[in-house]
Amino acid sequence: METWFGARSDYPFTLFSSSHLVVLAIALCGFVCLILFKGNLSAKGALFQPLRWLLFSVLLLSEVTYQYWAISHEFWSFNRYMPLHLCGAASISAMVGLLTMRPFWIRLAFFIGIAPAALDLVTPDMPYDYQHFRFWKFFVHHTAIAWASLFLALASPQSITWRSVFGVYGLLLAYAALIGFWVNPLLESNYLYLSQRPSTASPLDFFGEGLWYYVNLCLTALILFAVQYGIFYCLIHKKWNRSK
Repeated sequence: METWFGARSDYPFTLFSSSHLVVLAIALCGFVCLILFKGNLSAKGALFQPLRWLLFSVLLLSEVTYQYWAISHEFWSFNRYMPLHLCGAASISAMVGLLTMRPFWIRLAFFIGIAPAALDLVTPDMPYDYQHFRFWKFFVHHTAIAWASLFLALASPQSITWRSVFGVYGLLLAYAALIGFWVNPLLESNYLYLSQRPSTASPLDFFGEGLWYYVNLCLTALILFAVQYGIFYCLIHKKWNRSK
């Protein structure tokens, strides 16, 4: 147990190893199941309340145990462990959305939670393999973020509109400006990877250097939002409107 929850591990993470592929397959199966059983995810559906509180509990427990692990090993600091990365913000948004079912939080979680969490699952910035707590925390937490964000949208599809693409995008730009121009310089941190790219391989490696890095980040976010909305509308939202 001490080794599993310890400060270090002798088992480094390997990209697309067996353990990585297994957790990716589980995450994918969850996405498929949510879509297949979307008819039971409305507020009156049989699966709504059990999944709602299960996802909320997993998100909360993941964040609390991660903070406890960092504090217990004296790793914790403002410039590394605050939930200010995009997935951290998505996790908080999803938890508030699950608690309140307010359209604002559902939209926010949907657009900033699914794609970033899914990309992090494919190219994780994480050093430990399955023999360590951090491996399970990372994959369980990011999988729950993505599932919860999709669950919220499926439970309340009318909340996801074309207008919300630009509304959430504007909020994301404002948040990135706050992090990039104030938080990161003040804390000497790298939240949102605005100070530098991740140390491990990621799609951000193809975004160029200097000003082009930030331009490509902004353009990619807008494109992902639009594509995500298009897929949701064509596969789910359109069918929901027809069934009204």
